[in-house]
Amino acid sequence: MSRMTALRASGALALCLVAAAATAQTTTLTIATVNNGDMIRMQGYTSQFTEQTGIAIEWVTLEENVLRQRVTTDITTNGGQFDIMTIGMYETPIWGANGWLVPLDGLSEAYDVDDILPAMRGGLSHEGTLYAAPFYGESSMVMYRTDLMEAAGLEMPEAPTWDDIRAAAEAMTDRANEVYGICLRGKPGWGEGGALITATANSFGARWFDEDWNAQFDTPEWEAALTFYVDLMNNFGPPGYATNGFNENLSLFQQGRCGMWIDATVAASFVTNPNDSSVADSVGFALAPDNGLGRRSNWLWAWALAIPAGTQQADAALQFIEWATSRDYIALVAENEGWANVPPGARTSLYETPDYQAVPFADMTLRSINAADPTNPTVDPVPYVGIQFVAIPEFAGIATEVSQEFAEVYAGQQTVQQALANAQALTNDAMEAAGYR
Repeated sequence: MSRMTALRASGALALCLVAAAATAQTTTLTIATVNNGDMIRMQGYTSQFTEQTGIAIEWVTLEENVLRQRVTTDITTNGGQFDIMTIGMYETPIWGANGWLVPLDGLSEAYDVDDILPAMRGGLSHEGTLYAAPFYGESSMVMYRTDLMEAAGLEMPEAPTWDDIRAAAEAMTDRANEVYGICLRGKPGWGEGGALITATANSFGARWFDEDWNAQFDTPEWEAALTFYVDLMNNFGPPGYATNGFNENLSLFQQGRCGMWIDATVAASFVTNPNDSSVADSVGFALAPDNGLGRRSNWLWAWALAIPAGTQQADAALQFIEWATSRDYIALVAENEGWANVPPGARTSLYETPDYQAVPFADMTLRSINAADPTNPTVDPVPYVGIQFVAIPEFAGIATEVSQEFAEVYAGQQTVQQALANAQALTNDAMEAAGYR
């Protein structure tokens, strides 16, 4: 090659690099996400991703019920508003099967897909193909005030029953000082209040459907579960619990106003963070309660990042997902905020890290995740997969209506029996219209 040819080639390469850099600098990804602590924390680190790649990020941060509405509408209409969506174990396999998501088969070898916890990888796949990468994974567990338990002369079992929970709630309730024995979700929405009451009902022997897809709300098991829940919260819960979801109860617990909170394991880092929680040094953990029937009221979930098939920026979106759900991102958070604040429940290697093993809630989180079995969620057989949800496309709409019926009970606007009768009718009508019956 002549010197002139070499110079021309070098110049062409330089121009290509400049053009590539300019293109990267003009790429902006729009990400829809949920307004919980871990996802908000991630937004604080994305400037580092932009510095490394030149890809800018525009966040659309939404309350959980609104997020689900927005992303579902966008994906089903091919709206193209988002390049990345925060979705979960309910949506991912269904949307993947419909061809609405980009398969994540382009993740690098260094990313190590096999390091994702099997429960999370399985729940975010369809026919063996991963369609969303977990930012964090969770089950549910009991978080409780050790100081209040000690003052009441009680000790929380590692594997409590619902009777244990009721006794502890009664002992810790001090309404004069606005301390409530227990805080639970009542907020309508299939993934808000609907998730917890469904998981609770599983432990009472209830189920959404029998093996022929007949609704089961007219059973003694559902009446026992909902009656217990309402009695527990009316006597020992905070006023207005019918509108409380994850974030509202988190705030109450951090303020020292809850003796117990049964909710997502991911909350553990927020209730034990002294910068945010007034009771950080007095929190204990236990498995989600059961009712002696062989099923605990713990669920299985992951908030995960997925690429809608309608995006024009799939390659850049995959770059971001690989960065945000990697071991390197976990190490970045650990270095800046400590191991207790890293996103939990997604990677096997995290639970093999000695520094993380020393975190007080790490073991109980992993035990809770491993105890959840979405393929066998109920005492009696069912035709569906899922613990706090039923993995069929119609479930989200039906369960949102059912959760609204239950919220009216929590608010004192109708009886348990009325709500269950309404739930039975609307569920059977919807399933018949969808061709299941």
